Amino acid sequence: MIEGIKKRNHRKKRSIYNYKWKLFSFFCIFFSIQTFCQDSIPIAKDLAEENDLNFQQFFFKALSEKSIGNYQKAIENLESCNQILTKDAAVYFEFSKNYFYLNNMLVAQEYIDRALLIQPTNIWMLKHLVKIFLKEKNFSEAILIQKKIVSLNSNERVPLLEMYIQNKEDQNAISLMSIIEKENFLSARYKKIKHNFEQRKEPPVSLDKILPTNSLESQFATNKSFSLLKKILEKNKENPLLLMKYSDEGILLFPAQPFVYLMQGKALNDQREYKRALLCLKNGVDFVIADDMERAFYKEIAISYRGLGNFKEENKYIDKSKKR
Repeated sequence: MIEGIKKRNHRKKRSIYNYKWKLFSFFCIFFSIQTFCQDSIPIAKDLAEENDLNFQQFFFKALSEKSIGNYQKAIENLESCNQILTKDAAVYFEFSKNYFYLNNMLVAQEYIDRALLIQPTNIWMLKHLVKIFLKEKNFSEAILIQKKIVSLNSNERVPLLEMYIQNKEDQNAISLMSIIEKENFLSARYKKIKHNFEQRKEPPVSLDKILPTNSLESQFATNKSFSLLKKILEKNKENPLLLMKYSDEGILLFPAQPFVYLMQGKALNDQREYKRALLCLKNGVDFVIADDMERAFYKEIAISYRGLGNFKEENKYIDKSKKR
């Protein structure tokens, strides 16, 4: 009997020992996991900080190399930035500047287009795109972008005026100078240019002699209201030349009204100027608020892409016009 009691005590002690060992093992595992989790947070944070630091070092190195004319070296550093942080507008902008200085306008435009997809109303980026177009003597597209800049900042009208003069768009130049002159901001130099332009033209025929006194056009000649302009544009939808004439004036007078961009885009599409139409439409769509107007823009953009032979983008914008 004593032997039996001893055996039971021995089993009980062994059971308590096993329980304590399992409990000890559980706490060891628990604290190991907790310690690992706690340690992993600073490690992840450190990696993020390291990437951010590396990005800044490469980016400022790129700026430094650009400032001393080492454009290829600057590009190499920007490529390192791009590996750390993709689709960064500032990196794309710097890429474009360096390729511009290397006279590679095709790649320079590709990168600034990417940057503007991220920041479409960044005036400095838009100005850089204008520089690219001017470098290539592509005044028509430079003018379209400069109009968008003017819509964002009316103080940028003088560069637009210079482009009109360089592109021999005398009538547009006179119209813009008249607008600036009414606001008493036209310099003496431009007043002289305006006077010379007007002297070269044939004496203007009074609108009263060629238009009925109650016509929309004659009313608009004396009352430059958007409501009148909108009626004129709607009336001349199937007349590309008049649509172009009045939409161009409309962009100068009402640069934040999307309808004038839509009508000019339609006029350019009708004249098979698909690339210019696309630029104009993409400039104007930024001002759109109403869904029906947005659909109209997408349909017209699809026509531009079809004319350019880009059927993938055409289908994409047709789908977008249906989803809205």
